[in-house]
Amino acid sequence: MSTLLVSSTEEGTGKTAITIALAKLAQERGDRVSYMKPKGTRLESAVGKTRDQDPMLAREVLGLDAQMHTLEPVVYSPTFVTEAIRGREDLDALRGRVTEAFERLASETELVFLEGGGRLSIGEIVGLTDVDVAELLDAQVLLVSRYDQMGDVDELLAGANAFDDRLLGVLFNDVASPGVDELTEDVMPFLDGREVDSVGVVPRDERLAGVTVEELASSIGAELLTSGGANRRVERFTVGAMGSEAALRQFRRTRNAAVITGGDRSDVQTVALQASGVSCLVLTGGYRPSSAVLGEAEDRGVPVLLVGADTRTTIDRTESRLRSGRAQRPETVERMADILDASIDVDELLGRLG
Repeated sequence: MSTLLVSSTEEGTGKTAITIALAKLAQERGDRVSYMKPKGTRLESAVGKTRDQDPMLAREVLGLDAQMHTLEPVVYSPTFVTEAIRGREDLDALRGRVTEAFERLASETELVFLEGGGRLSIGEIVGLTDVDVAELLDAQVLLVSRYDQMGDVDELLAGANAFDDRLLGVLFNDVASPGVDELTEDVMPFLDGREVDSVGVVPRDERLAGVTVEELASSIGAELLTSGGANRRVERFTVGAMGSEAALRQFRRTRNAAVITGGDRSDVQTVALQASGVSCLVLTGGYRPSSAVLGEAEDRGVPVLLVGADTRTTIDRTESRLRSGRAQRPETVERMADILDASIDVDELLGRLG
């Protein structure tokens, strides 16, 4: 039995989709696999319980029978963190809970895929960072990183050094075309010189970028006021808090963006509808827009979302949803599996796990 922990240098690297996609590819090659996320960090309430969405997705995609408390032994919620800081969590018992859940899964499989917590520092409070988990469960580590500029290598090297000999390699994900040449010609040879193996580069795929308007609305609790456009893609957001002229200049510089502004800011709403890069309007404070704004939005096919929350809260919720990407859907995992198979030597990677 072998264990692979998929960790990441930061949130939003595509770690969830990669972890489950690799498990699926191994499963398709005939291996008996399982999945566990020792620390549940991407939380939402479901049926009265707070759970991480990622294990639920893995359970569905991989057809796992294990119970959620086994796939996610520690729910790393704000309440949990508060209790741990106040000394009300037994650290040895937590480690025992993780180990017991892992052994239950490992007894029935050949490969266990562990998903890390989003950032290398998550879990430090209770001694369950990804580095701690790799040591506790004797796992090899695949470190996933995005790449935008050469300065990103600092963070990557720090993570690689933290895992030391357990590091199987580094996988660069969601890399735009200009960055591919820099990686292959400069960064990867540099990493080889530091004895950090590069597993490969996964190019950016537009179908995996951002979320749909419908997914965003569901995540932030918004009411869709217009018809059509629910499948438009949102990759980023911008805030309309300035005058209309400055807002128009800002909106024209963005692409596939949600504009977040107060429901009473009809001036900003009107200019946002004139910018081709605006995917939708998100109006805050519960203020319904004028019929003129709604009419123009319908004519231009730009969805208008209404939330009761204030602008600051809406920004936080939108940022969180966009950071998590589209990994909540089985179709995303299927697409990631196809991309991985085409971009890296999956057989070689799985073979190195034994």
